[in-house]
Amino acid sequence: MCRPERSEKKGVVIGMGLKALSASRVEKLKSSMVTSRSRMKLWMIRATTSVLLWTCIVQLTALGDMWGPRVLKGWPSCFTQDSSAAAAALDDKLAWSAPPRVLPPKRVYKNNGYLMVSCNGGLNQMRAAICDMVAIARYLNVTLIVPELDKTSFWADPSEFEDIFDVDHFITSLRDEVRVLKELPPRLKKRVEQGVFYSMPPISWSDISYYRNQILPLIQKYKVVHLNRTDARLANNGQPLEIQKLRCRVNFSALRFTSQIEELGRRVIRLLRQNGPFLVLHLRYEMDMLAFSGCTQGCNEDEVEELTRMRYAYPWWKEKIINSDLKRKDGLCPLTPEETALTLRALDIDRNIQIYIAAGEIYGGERRMATLAAAYPKLVRKETLLESSDLRFFQNHSSQMAALDYLVSLESDIFVPTYDGNMAKVVEGHRRFLGFKKTILLDRRLLVDLIDQYTKGSLSWDEFSSAVKESHGDRMGNPIKRLVIPDRPKEEDYFYANPQECLQPLNEPLSSSS
Repeated sequence: MCRPERSEKKGVVIGMGLKALSASRVEKLKSSMVTSRSRMKLWMIRATTSVLLWTCIVQLTALGDMWGPRVLKGWPSCFTQDSSAAAAALDDKLAWSAPPRVLPPKRVYKNNGYLMVSCNGGLNQMRAAICDMVAIARYLNVTLIVPELDKTSFWADPSEFEDIFDVDHFITSLRDEVRVLKELPPRLKKRVEQGVFYSMPPISWSDISYYRNQILPLIQKYKVVHLNRTDARLANNGQPLEIQKLRCRVNFSALRFTSQIEELGRRVIRLLRQNGPFLVLHLRYEMDMLAFSGCTQGCNEDEVEELTRMRYAYPWWKEKIINSDLKRKDGLCPLTPEETALTLRALDIDRNIQIYIAAGEIYGGERRMATLAAAYPKLVRKETLLESSDLRFFQNHSSQMAALDYLVSLESDIFVPTYDGNMAKVVEGHRRFLGFKKTILLDRRLLVDLIDQYTKGSLSWDEFSSAVKESHGDRMGNPIKRLVIPDRPKEEDYFYANPQECLQPLNEPLSSSS
């Protein structure tokens, strides 16, 4: 009897042990499942939070340039004692900040080949040429390689395209019109380095049909064509409207100077504006212009000899023997500083206005500038407004210096060029585009005759001044039509001086240029 009881008890004990063990395992299983679910839930929360945080960071980064400064402007500064000055500087920066950039969609087209161009001349001659080359590349459905700038002219400026212009903006802002690359694809680049490409100068003042009929077949044959001269290679008139408008778009929008040049230009303009209105005088009385033109009015014998030697030293300056007096009477010489002073006084330009000299070194220096400085004592230049350290990166880079003068010229209250060179013409056209800003276009042929009469005593001051004002009443940059001379394109009005196809239409009829 005892053994069965023990067995029974033993079974009961084992059964109870198994139940306890099973219950323990169940509890552990339940506990592990709860723990696993908790860990899963925690992981999901962390993952969701991370995604949300990264999304916020991306959004804030995208909006940072636009909203960041505005938010920070309202916070008290812990790092500067002059918070008002910092706020003023920030306000000034915001006033010049560009709106958020929206890229145009890429234009898709069958690429007919690649066009390389080497520009020649000074900054503004090259600027106009770049506009022409973009329009040509677009019309031919080819890929344009970023233009090469002239480094072998009189100015010997080693600047590359990206040293003067914002190359990335140039490429992206035009991508809905034409594909622009910084360099050729590797295979074609190697061929060019080996000299396997076609190079030529296009014919001056050519119609767009010339490029379609003569240049496009060469591009399709050789894949790469290099145009080694670009000055005045596209006609002023008779081009399709879309070509003319694209030339304007490149000039007024795509060709933006580098941020360094833009910022320094804005600083010069701020310094001038602090002292009231200002006039920009493009006084083209520089050594290269006098040597090239043969104009020696007011120069002494040594200077005449120096200018003549220089003219003969440059073989691409074709005209060597020049009669300075005859050329001056024909209005083909830049006004001298002395003639300029008389002209400004005759036009009743305020003696106390600031006059910014947009030019290089004036030939003859202070001796030739004395009369103008006496008549207008507030003469300034970028070199006198800025510290030498501000201009150290621009030294020996004439095109970058010219870019500064270009920006200041656009913003001036009055712009007066003393010669109708490339800068004078391109700035004139740009100021028309900006709302027909006052640009006094001097009639040099008439002026030198009136000046000679006045200096000889044939005219009184009042008669001289009255004649000057009357003859320039309609030469203030007002709306006019370009003069078209089909058989003599060099003598007709320059497209970039008056891009009438791109200007705001006016109610009154336009007069014709004379």
